[in-house]
Amino acid sequence: MKILRLPALSDNYIFLLHDPQENIAAVVDPAQPQPVLECLKELGASLVAIFNTHHHQDHVGGNRELMQHFPDLTVYGGEQDRGRIPGQQVFLTEGDRVKFAHREAEVFFVPGHTKAHIAYYFPPTEGQDTGELFCGDTIFAGGCGRLFEGTPAQMVDSIGKLRALPDHTRVWCAHEYTLNNLKFALTVEPENSDLQNRYSQVQMARSQGEATVPSLLGIEKLTNPFLRWDSPAIQSAMNSDDAVQVFGRLRGKKDHF
Repeated sequence: MKILRLPALSDNYIFLLHDPQENIAAVVDPAQPQPVLECLKELGASLVAIFNTHHHQDHVGGNRELMQHFPDLTVYGGEQDRGRIPGQQVFLTEGDRVKFAHREAEVFFVPGHTKAHIAYYFPPTEGQDTGELFCGDTIFAGGCGRLFEGTPAQMVDSIGKLRALPDHTRVWCAHEYTLNNLKFALTVEPENSDLQNRYSQVQMARSQGEATVPSLLGIEKLTNPFLRWDSPAIQSAMNSDDAVQVFGRLRGKKDHF
């Protein structure tokens, strides 16, 4: 399974999964149809599935037109997004499995950004070290999604599920927010040398127009404050050792950053 990162809108990424053996494709969170259609044309591939993480327009905006071009494809999304994802046919819950390209992904129910958000995790195959996590707007490189429909307690539980995955998991998040996220992280944890180094690397990458997605979950655990609510430095900065309170205060600060 090859993964292609397609820029869309102002800062979105669409992820196209390609099975070169059968020359079929699936797409994660198609914000727009055109980048997907252009990529499929270059590959000469047919689209068989849309994997949506949540109902926001910048994640499902391409569904309808892609369905017109490929009427036999299957549209997946969370059970609690019923009626909110265009064309949804499969309604997924925690622990469900989806298959593509002879690989199987586990579905995580990760409410917080929205009430129905899900994530898809493809574990490593034999001979590989790296798993693939498609987490929508739950975890960003260096940050996390805003709480539009959920609570800090839900988001701590949701992120806790994802941060328990192996360090060598690639995090395919849906937006290029990394540089600003790390600027905020440095205001919370300025003495974190891993964070300082990462910020310098991301500054260089973005100055050259390079993408910072995917990131590695192991790097997120070292540098992303929203995965570090149990860090003594962050607890001190947020004046609490309660995970939900620490996270909620962090999120509140980021909302006004």
